Amino acid sequence: MAIPVIDFSKIEGDEREKTLAQIANGCEEWGFFQLINHGISEELLERVKKVASECYKLEREPFFKNSKPVKLLNELLEVKSDEKVENVDWEDVFLLSDENDDDWPSKTPAFKETMKEYRAELKKLAIRVMETMDENLGLPKGYLNKAFNGGEDENTAFFGTKVSHYPPCPHPDKVNGLRPTRMRGVILLFQDDEVNGLQILKDGVWIDVQPLKNAIVINTGDQIEVLSNGRYKSVWHRILALPDGNRRSIASFYNPSFKATIEPAKELVVQKVEKEVDDLAKYPKFVFGDYMSVYAEQKFLPKEPRFQAVKAV
Repeated sequence: MAIPVIDFSKIEGDEREKTLAQIANGCEEWGFFQLINHGISEELLERVKKVASECYKLEREPFFKNSKPVKLLNELLEVKSDEKVENVDWEDVFLLSDENDDDWPSKTPAFKETMKEYRAELKKLAIRVMETMDENLGLPKGYLNKAFNGGEDENTAFFGTKVSHYPPCPHPDKVNGLRPTRMRGVILLFQDDEVNGLQILKDGVWIDVQPLKNAIVINTGDQIEVLSNGRYKSVWHRILALPDGNRRSIASFYNPSFKATIEPAKELVVQKVEKEVDDLAKYPKFVFGDYMSVYAEQKFLPKEPRFQAVKAV
């Protein structure tokens, strides 16, 4: 079983309807799909791979060797414990955003300019993908993006990029690469095309997200599930620790602004004629900043209690 692979270049041609149907299937049945021919040049993607890998070797690897997960794993091995390291991930990670660009890695040649160029292209792709979701849901063009921006035309939605590496682990049975989690808005992942490890939970079974060279993996998060009133799915995913390879993962997430109000689109809420007050909205209305306060405490827990908790904020 493999997640859908969609040729995004066909969205503008004779196969537009077929491509839209493929995207709808990816959102409704999987919560994940891969885009090829997405408009971001292979030359730029190759540069991104190069600077990300060089950055890890030059600026990050020495610190990971002394990191908390490494120390905790070594402690378990020293006492020959059968237990597993909990509440940490076998991951080196840092965040890139417009707000923290002074803190971006500075010792790796061409890192900053390459990642700025990549992030600009990826943000355009995120908006294009959201517009296909609008069309499939029968919503006005730009509806989801406008909701993410708090109903304003201003550029207030948050766009961040998480650069991660998952180094070889000597005892992958004792530690998580990344614990099972769900994301928030729309996630665009440029994953390693040689080292696997990413899995999603589909019908109660963990399945691999197959590495595919220069593809962009799209993941619909909690906020898209709410805005679509449950038609689109936010699903569990995880990354396995592996004994070989150094998995590179560049996950960019397009999230609502903290002031944005998120609720099921009124066009997708079915009115019950016999009950004037019952509109069958499956999710509460909430402010994204309130949701994030709850999310910080419940990131690795089921989403349903999260929605109920935020309703009470």
